[in-house]
Amino acid sequence: MARLRAGEGILRRKPIEHIEETEVGEGPRLDRSLGLWQLTAIGVGGIIGAGIFTLAGTVAHGTAGPAVLVSFLIAGVASACAALSYAEFAGLIPKAGSAYTYGYAVLGEFAGWFIGWDLLLEYTAIVAVVAIGISGYFGFLVEAMGAKLPHWMLGAPGTGSGHRIDLFAVVLCLLIAWLLNLGIRSAARFETFVVALKVLVVLLVIGVGVFHINSANYHPFFPFGISGAFTGAATVFFAVFGYDAMSTAAEESKDAQRHMPKAILYSLAISMVLYVAACLVLTGMQNYRHIDPESGFSSAFKAVGLSGLADVIAVGAIIGILTVMFTFMLGVTRVWFAMSRDGLLPRWFAKTHPTRHVPTRVTWIVGVASAVIAGFIPIAEAAELTNIGILLAFVVVCTAVIVLRYRQPELPRTFRTPGMPVVPALGVVFSIWLITFLQWQTWVRFAVWFVIGCVIYFGYSYRRSALARQSAD
Repeated sequence: MARLRAGEGILRRKPIEHIEETEVGEGPRLDRSLGLWQLTAIGVGGIIGAGIFTLAGTVAHGTAGPAVLVSFLIAGVASACAALSYAEFAGLIPKAGSAYTYGYAVLGEFAGWFIGWDLLLEYTAIVAVVAIGISGYFGFLVEAMGAKLPHWMLGAPGTGSGHRIDLFAVVLCLLIAWLLNLGIRSAARFETFVVALKVLVVLLVIGVGVFHINSANYHPFFPFGISGAFTGAATVFFAVFGYDAMSTAAEESKDAQRHMPKAILYSLAISMVLYVAACLVLTGMQNYRHIDPESGFSSAFKAVGLSGLADVIAVGAIIGILTVMFTFMLGVTRVWFAMSRDGLLPRWFAKTHPTRHVPTRVTWIVGVASAVIAGFIPIAEAAELTNIGILLAFVVVCTAVIVLRYRQPELPRTFRTPGMPVVPALGVVFSIWLITFLQWQTWVRFAVWFVIGCVIYFGYSYRRSALARQSAD
């Protein structure tokens, strides 16, 4: 068997040309059953959600005005720099784990651990935050239909009088975990169907709304100045990734080397076209001063006398945001599975179901953990657990693609990041720039999680990883 290490200690890494060879027979493997359009649907499901149904109105109202369109374009360009780097790696290393696996193979074991450990918290928190957001919509619709719900089940403690648990959010997290445990083929079919419904709702919004545009609403286009558009870009950037979580499913793709790069680029391109068109409609239908920052499209359609369609949009928002939960729970379970199979976490977690071939144990653990966060922590505090890990993952991936291109230019790549090294370097710069917008509390939480991770790595993973054991043989 080929020697599996390059470097010693925390810098040891697997030679990429032997990754497939060395993992045969070395632990559980996932079922390859996802086609190109199923992967693309998972990516679109992770990208389109709160960005259209919530963030577009929020940024237009108080940050950028009609220039929210420019905000999404800037964020899209920044995200594309990272997406192109992900696409090269997805074709080169078709294994579960995404940024964790790429970092481990190129920058070494500790770099892989660092980003993988961070993504475990980030992705789980995103699932919880999205569940809380959907719960709010769902509770509103149920009460609008005349049902009187008890206050104790409508929110986390401290969010309202008598609130004890956000029961809807808890149920949603457990429901997604159950769905993922049915097997990736069944789960992906459901996701593809729901994403198709979501896209149809967005197209309906655009198709109807375009006939109610008043061009006067576009003036002034930059009411908050150019800086408002850039500040808005930092906010909406977190609505234009999702392909990173989708790329964790590379090992479950029928032809990952060909399909994964295409799925990453297709999902981002489709989402950006819909974002741009939706922003044009939203700010054209209603003056930015009057846009509801929480339910922009619903308020815009009510303003032009289309209240019935506003209710359809509210339902579409619930469906649309639900797919984000699916994508990110899929992401965190595959990162955890990959880390456990590599021995950085106990291999018990990498156990897969004997017939459905999914990591059942970690899926239920993530489902319960996200349910606890969603049920008992206010959305503002839960949201502060997100963002930094995604940006750091982008820094790692964009850096690694440059390093690997110069270290091993001869590797067979099914997709090559264009504009090397400028494009991935721009991905690093954009990500670091956006990190500067994060609050200091986010850094404190990140530091605490990082210290815990270091204790686990040096106390357990450093000596028990698969590479460490092979080095000792």
